[in-house]
Amino acid sequence: MAAKTDLVTELRQRKYADLLPGYEGITYIDEGATRLIEGGVQIGTHMIRAPKIVITTGGRPALPPIPGITEVPTLDSTSLLELEELPESLVFLGGGYIGAELAQMMARMGANVTVVCRSRLLPRAEPEVSEALARVFRDEGITLHCGVTYDGCHRDGRQAVLCVEEGGERLELSADHLVVTAGRSPNTEGLGLAEMGIETDSRGAIIVGDDMATTRPGIFAAGDVTNRDQFVYMAAYGAKLAVRNALLGEANRYDNAAMSWVVFTDPQVAGVGLTEAAAKLAGHKVKTSVLGLDNLPRVLAARDTRGVIKLVADAQTDRLLGGVIMAAEGSDSVQTLAMALKFSMTTKALGETIFPYLTTVEGLKLAAQTFDKDVAKLSCCAG
Repeated sequence: MAAKTDLVTELRQRKYADLLPGYEGITYIDEGATRLIEGGVQIGTHMIRAPKIVITTGGRPALPPIPGITEVPTLDSTSLLELEELPESLVFLGGGYIGAELAQMMARMGANVTVVCRSRLLPRAEPEVSEALARVFRDEGITLHCGVTYDGCHRDGRQAVLCVEEGGERLELSADHLVVTAGRSPNTEGLGLAEMGIETDSRGAIIVGDDMATTRPGIFAAGDVTNRDQFVYMAAYGAKLAVRNALLGEANRYDNAAMSWVVFTDPQVAGVGLTEAAAKLAGHKVKTSVLGLDNLPRVLAARDTRGVIKLVADAQTDRLLGGVIMAAEGSDSVQTLAMALKFSMTTKALGETIFPYLTTVEGLKLAAQTFDKDVAKLSCCAG
């Protein structure tokens, strides 16, 4: 744990704090709370006039409104990784990206882990992937309670007790700690957004347009403080657009159509583009293919067939709309799919593309061929 802390501290210093002095025209002020005022910002005793402002105050782990949750021992993704000793038991509230990653990691380290979800594991991923990862978790001894309603929390000695309803049955789940991985809250308190006419959504996140502008002319925002994608690389992307539009008067637009994402479980889950449900909601007539990894030579050779590949396409144009890969090294293949989406590739074209044999990424070709072929009846490398 000390090594992890040292690495994080070193990278934060080297890749962030130490970079600022190297750029002319950047002044770093750390003197307390900041508040927007007419024509600028107030920072402690400093008043800075600025015709353009970019808000990048980030976010923090959200605490769900469950009765009694503030009275029991809780952890978030940061404090969990600061523990010096392994807890005997943990209950994770939320089965999203971070919850899934940390739950599996802690279970493999020896903790007794339970994951509790309002809907299902990885609720934003395809249902086939959620089901496949749930099977992996259960095989590894992780207890899952999905589709629950939270009733409340209370303390039993040193343990936290989470009360839920699942399928009409009331359950009491006890653990050394509750680990809250149920999303993030934007850091907007004290900024004076309402006074400046800056609109926020139901979470309190700043609403920005595709140009990263807020509802107040001259003020932009980017990152976890906004209603945009909650990934560090998308925060950096949005901030770049915001600064260029604010300072240079450019008209760059936020585009996440080919934004790839990764969940670092084992197997990994990686995706890009629209899910089947999202594609239908967007008005597409949809067709899909689902490839079990027992059809992929690479994983057969590695004797690890856990996983699935699903592709989504427009049934009328054959254009790829999205896809997800669940495989041991799925993250290394997803950008190939992202490029296919970015350049409007069809499933036919992807299926006819030459891929190297005995690779995970070859699964994309096989999944594309699955739209109109039974790949189980094809010889290796056939198409």
